[in-house]
Amino acid sequence: MRNLKLTIRYDGTDFFGWQTQPGRRTVQETVEAAIREITREDRVRLNCSGRTDSGVHAVAQVANVYTATKLPCGVLLKAINAKLPADVCVRSVEEAPQGFCANKDAVRKAYRYVIRDGRIPDPFLRRYAWFVRQPLDAAAMHRASRCLVGRHDFRCFETEWPNRLTSVRTITRLAVSRFGEVIWVDVEADGFLYNMVRAIAGTLVQVGRGYWPEGRVEEVLRAMDRRLAGPTAPPEGLFLLRVTYREPGTRNPEPGTEDTDPGERPA
Repeated sequence: MRNLKLTIRYDGTDFFGWQTQPGRRTVQETVEAAIREITREDRVRLNCSGRTDSGVHAVAQVANVYTATKLPCGVLLKAINAKLPADVCVRSVEEAPQGFCANKDAVRKAYRYVIRDGRIPDPFLRRYAWFVRQPLDAAAMHRASRCLVGRHDFRCFETEWPNRLTSVRTITRLAVSRFGEVIWVDVEADGFLYNMVRAIAGTLVQVGRGYWPEGRVEEVLRAMDRRLAGPTAPPEGLFLLRVTYREPGTRNPEPGTEDTDPGERPA
């Protein structure tokens, strides 16, 4: 059996998330069906870096699959994409070591949350950004976010805590940047809690609106109470940008620190 690593891109708008669900259109089910049609294998199971929720997008989702097919990776790439609908594609197919696991071997993931502010909505961004109907102070949002960088207990940004053995995570990068009428909230960390990025975005928007002072974010973090944080931002603004993997031979993360995608409910 070969172990193949797939990099997958999808528009999550019309999917009920990544994970297969009876009677619902999902990314996993769609890609697995395409692979089955090409390989003629009855059992095809994709294991992804982290399951995304309904409406959440991915620029570079990573999954691995075991298969007995002898088709070269380049041939598989073309054949699978020929069977996929327009809102999902496989960007690459690569040979991976037998022990490679797209989920357990991930050491960092990067997400971008997109916000569009102003008085007039943009119909071309309605599927890919949260429209906030007032100007936001992106510089204040960035300053307020500084306290979140580092290793902290992020339970105040987790929906339905506790969902994991521990809510301690390390954010290695968090930046809020404005590009015209669009604001990017970029977050990279060693792991995420359920709805963590969307809760962070909703909290920072409270600062950007001028509803909260910048220091309120640090107070929320220290209080470790989800009720004190801002709302969970809608899913359409969230994108999985990239997944970084550990080098072969290095140890697995400590128990309880495995990643859970911020846009999905843990199993």
